[in-house]
Parts: sequence; structure tokens; C-alpha cells
Amino acid sequence: MNAPCLDPALPVAQRVADLLDRMTVEEKVGQMMQLDAREDLDDQVLRVHVGSILHTSPERVLRAHDLTAQTRLRIPLLVGEDCIHGHSFWEGATIFPTQLGLAASWDARLLQRVARATAVEAAATGIHWTFSPVLCIARDLRWGRVDETFGEDPLLIGELASAMVKGYQGKGLTDETAILATAKHFAGYSETQGGRDASEADISRRKLRSWFLPPFERVAREGCRTFMLGYQTIDGVPVTVNEWLLSDVLRGEWGYTGTLITDWDNVGRMVWEQQVQPDYAHAAAAAVKAGNDMVMTTPGFFDGALEAIRDGLLEEPDLDAAVGRILTLKFELGLFENPRRPDRERIATAIGTATHGRLNLEAARRSLVLLRNEDGTLPLAGGYRADRSGRAADGDPAPKRIAVVGPLADDAQTQLGDWAGGSGQAGWLDGQPRDMITTVLDGLRAHAPSNWTVTHAPGAEILTHGSHPDGDYFPDGQPRPPLVVASEPDERLIADAVADAERADYVVAVVGDRIELVGEGKSTATLDLIGGQVALLDALARTGKPLIVVLLASKPLVLPASALDAAAIVWAANPGMKGGRAVSELLLGLIEPSGRLPISFARHAGQQPTYYNQIRGQHGDRYADLTQAPAFAFGEGLSYTWVEYEHLVLDEYAVPTDGVVRAELALRNVGERLVRETVQAYVSDRVTSVSWADQELKGFLQVDLAPGEEKRVALEIPVADLAIVDANGNRVVEPGEFELRVGRSSRDPWTQRATFRVIAGYAG
Repeated sequence: MNAPCLDPALPVAQRVADLLDRMTVEEKVGQMMQLDAREDLDDQVLRVHVGSILHTSPERVLRAHDLTAQTRLRIPLLVGEDCIHGHSFWEGATIFPTQLGLAASWDARLLQRVARATAVEAAATGIHWTFSPVLCIARDLRWGRVDETFGEDPLLIGELASAMVKGYQGKGLTDETAILATAKHFAGYSETQGGRDASEADISRRKLRSWFLPPFERVAREGCRTFMLGYQTIDGVPVTVNEWLLSDVLRGEWGYTGTLITDWDNVGRMVWEQQVQPDYAHAAAAAVKAGNDMVMTTPGFFDGALEAIRDGLLEEPDLDAAVGRILTLKFELGLFENPRRPDRERIATAIGTATHGRLNLEAARRSLVLLRNEDGTLPLAGGYRADRSGRAADGDPAPKRIAVVGPLADDAQTQLGDWAGGSGQAGWLDGQPRDMITTVLDGLRAHAPSNWTVTHAPGAEILTHGSHPDGDYFPDGQPRPPLVVASEPDERLIADAVADAERADYVVAVVGDRIELVGEGKSTATLDLIGGQVALLDALARTGKPLIVVLLASKPLVLPASALDAAAIVWAANPGMKGGRAVSELLLGLIEPSGRLPISFARHAGQQPTYYNQIRGQHGDRYADLTQAPAFAFGEGLSYTWVEYEHLVLDEYAVPTDGVVRAELALRNVGERLVRETVQAYVSDRVTSVSWADQELKGFLQVDLAPGEEKRVALEIPVADLAIVDANGNRVVEPGEFELRVGRSSRDPWTQRATFRVIAGYAG
């Protein structure tokens, strides 16, 4: 074919228009479909004219390209994959901490580097599109997908999501190492009833505008090329056909011109699950008219859309805007000239490189949060420095014995978390290579002083599997997650662990959750440690030996008293391949703990939802039978030293509505170790026209301080960022009195405070 659409010198819009004119209605419908490459590829490409595929094994992605070459127009495929915290389903790829673990770093530049490394690895294997980052706000910890979020605060989410989008998309789509980023799940997906995945979201338009939409608006305006829609309904309307969200807000107010993709079988679910459409013809028509571009894994969309056109529910021109946006992506990626097949040479030099491994270790170190450290238990034996091999040296020379216990101390695949190869979403890969993963047990054996003894006893089992009473598959053919059956405490396993503990100087208990309790369709009714883990911790606590609890868990869990009263607690939110080394280094004092909570820990599941910026105005501040205060609050995390905050000073007391709040304060490291301090600035609007949160994070920065060092640091907060959403749904800055609170967390008792007033008018 010799046609204008094949001329790379022509403007993209002209090429798109020419190709649209040449396409049949069947080809247009097919372009709007993304199908599972594990199914019948020949049918997908040759009959359905599919525009995109996902879940492509190394062999099948090559087959898909070969089939595309046999089609009439040879329109290249968009190849997508869930590269969530690394190239999830490629054997030997670099698997970083989960998104929630990365968020504990509070470091946007680090996350941009992680996304860039992921893009380089994914692009080499022929992937064009990742369904990441997740911009959902996690408030109900029972929800199964908390690990995929950046936590509970809109500002932090926006900062980190923006960084990852930039990392994925690189220097632009013409860069062959760039992949399309996806902002998901638009919008309010996480705010579902009872934490149940994909349920009705109890959320108003004002609530959406107040907290859930701002991170999405930011990345939309910054050029995130694709948005994925949530599964849930809002006020009875599936997001897939929510015209207010898609047309009025996203396309209208924000002027978004990127591509929209449904989540897995959203269109089909309107028929068989939500039951708001009578058949696939009506569902397809509704999805197209609502502005969806790419329909993920709804095979019935093809015949349904064609039937809708035959029956007058749709007209062929209704497809053109969506197909045009899809073709635009393909032209801008340069796929017509270079479909970006897997490149063996690039794979050999890009996948799992030493450089990416070093970045992975850095990310793992930064993801760890020290939550408790009584009497300076950590670092162990006062701390060490690393020799050339990375082993602890130059410290207390006395030999010690560490009992490493717990079912997750040496569970390599669980350490990686969801979307990691062994998590069940890809049939061609059952875990990542064991020799690439350092567990906590591996790390302590490799890095403890050479004269220390490290023992191991599992101590407990977590769960077994049961059969689902409704069958192994959902109505759409997808497998149901197996039923989780909590294991009973095993007295023999506990006795072995206790015996090890009694002979030890320190006990490191690695407990948490497993992949069966994490992910889509895997929300939990409780937040407790299940199986024999609580009984194990209780028994270890009774030994009287210093107990260090390492919570290796996808999300905050409710800890028993034996853990809350332990000598130390470290949260490691699925810290990736290098996580075990990072944990061991932290325990031994080879690195400094710097992670801060991006999400709060509950004391009881009945406190849900748990988050720091709750609306003021309730009767009292506790339940009749329990405090409302979290076990650990947003922003908290300890260091091995102490930083004093002093002398918060504002540049001006009165600031105009278009001005900037500027402040300075002094930080002083009063300890004997280096520290990376995360300075957090919260603002309270003292009187608002509608109910609002008592305080909200409005800025943060990280400061490195040597022992004894003092620095003055400056903060700037645009007054525009102090807006609330009024009763009419408008974002406004209301003049009046505000309080700036600067400290080390959302509930730091030593917070520095200063009052200022916002006045109507202009700075100039």
C-alpha cells in the first residue's frame, strides 16, 4: 500500500484521517479492542482486527507481530502489560518495591528513576504501554489493592504519580525506551463500600473534586497519555459510562485529549455483573457514546458494536474519534515505521542490569519505615559499618546470636508482592529467579558480622487454599481467586522457634501477609495477622528476649500487643528483590532509616476508613470502646538520630489570594548519626464555609544533616493550593485565618506552628 498514511513526513493528523477513510467498520471496531494474548491470537488479529493485546508471553508477542503483517492494512499493534513496579512478568526483570513501598520514600526523583528503568526494560521486550501508576487514594485498609497506591494523601500521590509518568514516557514517544503511562483508576475506585473491590463507591461529586480528582488533574495537564477507568459504580452509574466524569470533567474542564481505556471487561461487566445493560450491543453503544477509546478484554464488544450499528444504536462515525486517538498513539510512537518488536540485543543489555540492581537496592532501603525502637534496640549491638563485601564490621566485636523466625523470613516470592511473576496474573511465569532475590534470612546471613550465628525457624504457617463454592471461574471465564483458609497455630513450629529465641541475643520475627490476601478481588474482612502468626509473636514475647518485628506486608495490618510492645518494628511493604538485604542493613546500622508512612496504621479493623485528614465536626474524638487514633499515623517514621525543629518564621502575616506563603525554620541533628529528614508542612484553614479537614499536607522536602549539623530551610506554599471545594463544587480560596504546622508527621507533638491570614486581592 502506497498511501499518505504511510508517509512519516506528513502531519500525524493527516495520516490518521487518511487511514480512517480506508478502514472498514469491522477494522474500526477491532482497533478499539485490547484482548488477552493468551487466548486465540489468530482469531484476534485476523478476524477481529484487534488494535492492542496484553499479557503477551515472549513467544506470543512475536507471533502477534507476524500475524499483523498478514492483515489488509497492517496496522501495528499496541502491546500493553502491567509493569507495575518493574517489568512484572518477564523472567529476570528488575522487580522494585511495590508502589506503596516506593511511596514511603517520599522521593519523587527516586520514583522517576524507577519508572525510567522499568520503561527501558519493558521497551526492550516489545512492550509499548504500562498500566501504571495508580492514583487511587487508600483509606479503607481492607481494600485488596492498597499496595498498588501511593497511600492516603492527594498531594503526595500527585507528586509521586507525576514523577512516574515522566519516567515511563521519557523524552517523548519517539524515544524507543519510552512507554505509555496510564493514570488509573479514574476515579474514586478505592472508596468502595466495606473495602469490597469494585463495589459501589459512596462518593459525591464534591468529595471527588476535593480529594480524589486533583492527582488525576495534575497528570492529565502534564501529559499522561492514557487514563484507565475504574470498575466501580458511583451513584449507580458505572464509571465506564459516567458522562460527568469522562466528558464534563476530563475532556471538558481539563481539556484532556489522551486515550481512555477501560479496565478488564468493564463493558462486559455492565451486562453480566452490574446488570445495567441488557446485552453487548447496548453495552458497546453506551461505552462508545460515553467516550471510551480502548475496550480491555471484552471479546463480546466486537459483535456487540457491529450489532449496535446494524440496529441503529450506533453509527460508524461514532467510532472515529476513539479510533483516531488510538491511531494517533501508534503514529506518534512510530510503530508504522518500527513496530518495536522484542530486541534480543537490547534485552541482553537492559534486563536486570547491575545499574538497575543498584537502583533497586536504593529504592528498597528508602522504602523501609522504622515505626518503633525502644531503648535504642536498633541498630543491633550499637551498629556497624560495612566492609568492602558489605558485611557488618568495625563495631562491637563480641559474637552474637540472631534467631530469625517467622513464615516470611525466607519467602522470596511473597517478598516481591503482587504483579511480580509469582502472583498468578501470567501463566507463563511462576515467580522470579530465586538467585535474584535476597530474603531477610539471606540478608542477615550475608551481612551480619562474620562471628555472629544466624538461625532460622518458620514458627508458623499462614494459610492454605480451599475451593470456591461458586466454582473455579467467574461468568466471563476468568479464574476466581482461591479461598483462603487460615492455618491453625502449630505448637511444634512455635516450640522450635521459641527454643531458637531462648538461645539468641536478638529475635527477628518476619510476619505479614501473602499474595492470596492481596490484589484484585482479594479484599479482606479483617486486618489481623492470620494463621499461627499472632500465637508465634505472643510466645516469642514471653521469652523476654529483644524482639524485632519485621512486618513484611502489602499494606498496614493490625498488630497484636506482643508486636506493638516489641523492642522494634520495621514495616517493609513488599520491598522487592533487594528487600532482604535492605532490612538486614537497617537492623545492623549499615544504613539510616529514612522511610515515612504514606498511609496510617489502624488499631482495629473497625476503625475503617483510617486516614489523617478526616473531616472535623463529629461528636467527640473516640469510639465508646476504642480510640479513633491510629496505631501509627501518616508521615510517621523514626531515624537513628533526633532532629530538632525550631524558630518557624513567616515572611509575611498577610498574604493575598494570588500570593505565596513563605516560611523558614531551623533543623538541628542532635544525634551522632547521619539523617535524611522529611520535613512536612500541613495547613489548617481555621474557618471554612463548608466542612473540611482540620489539616492537609501542602508541602514537604527532604534535608540531609550530618551529626550536630544545623540548617535553615525554606518552605513555599502557593495560596492557590489552600483552596477548598465549596458547596457548589467550586474550588476556591476563602480569605481568613490559617495555621501553618511544620513537623515530622501529621501528629508530631513537637510541630512548629505559625498563624497567617489570607486576604482578598492581588500581590501586585
